[in-house]
Amino acid sequence: MLKRNGVITGNSIRTAFILTLSATICTLSCNTTPPPATTSKPEEAVFVAPDTNTIPHDKFGDLVRYGRDLVINTAYYIGPNGTKGHYLGNKMNCTNCHVDAGTRPFAFNFFSSYPLYPQYRGRENEILTLGQRINNCIMRPHSGTPLPLDSKEIVAMVCYMKWISTGVPVGGHVKGDESLEIEKYPTRAADPKRGEAIFNENCSSCHGKDGQGQWTPDSATYVYPPLWGPHAYQVGSSPYRVVKMARFIKSNMPDKKAFWYKPFLTDEQAIDVAAFINDDSIHVRPTKKDKSVVDYPDYSKKAIDYGIGPFIDTFSALQHKYGPYQPIIDYHTAHHLPVIW
Repeated sequence: MLKRNGVITGNSIRTAFILTLSATICTLSCNTTPPPATTSKPEEAVFVAPDTNTIPHDKFGDLVRYGRDLVINTAYYIGPNGTKGHYLGNKMNCTNCHVDAGTRPFAFNFFSSYPLYPQYRGRENEILTLGQRINNCIMRPHSGTPLPLDSKEIVAMVCYMKWISTGVPVGGHVKGDESLEIEKYPTRAADPKRGEAIFNENCSSCHGKDGQGQWTPDSATYVYPPLWGPHAYQVGSSPYRVVKMARFIKSNMPDKKAFWYKPFLTDEQAIDVAAFINDDSIHVRPTKKDKSVVDYPDYSKKAIDYGIGPFIDTFSALQHKYGPYQPIIDYHTAHHLPVIW
């Protein structure tokens, strides 16, 4: 039986998955609602976000609706020409990465965001509130300026994330709140050249051969976001990490072909195309405005695939970024160092 605020099992997951994605109208996202699943694999239970029809009709519900609208139409409200302020440095929307307004399984969703904050973040080496984490995204992928933490916009997005997490235990995880795992890392380094061929065949029709995305007809925002260039996400952002990006690609790309229950690319292909997208030798992208702020001041907290030193181990920046990753994992394990992704 379908549970709106819980999980679903067995044959009902196919129906629940379709209903959930249909309820999250997200026309400006990287992806659109997928067709029914056709997979021979056993389907596992995933968390299902509440139906938007259940948003209460009170002051809290008003902020939930506004928060959802902000996630879908971020550039309209707080972009360079925003109606509520000019906070973003580009015209991407939150839903370009947090697919289907943050409600798609394995797609940078918000299922467990509210229950897990305040949370330690290694990049800042601080405990951040959820509002601060939202601002972190505004400053990084959007190359923007932080909103006041007590602004209506921050409060609304926090309310929306709280509503999405209805039924998620405080401090807990639910199935689908992270990206799919890479099941087997290549024994070689990621290959941007191979990735370029994969990109040209599978990704360029949406993101363009130049990686600059696809504008809406009025050029107000993107149907498909830029992947590099002056208006893409910054160096140091989460998608800038090859494995982090590959995990997202595995479960969601190419659009309308890959789904969490039926990936289109192999792990190796996903890693190679992520390496091509994030290859600094051929693709420029923005850097953070305040260069005095050091990322990962405690560099023992760096993710394995974060390719900017210094590091706690003996491996080069190039290997951290492109791999092969298994020797780094083995070294960390043998020396009782954290293995962080």
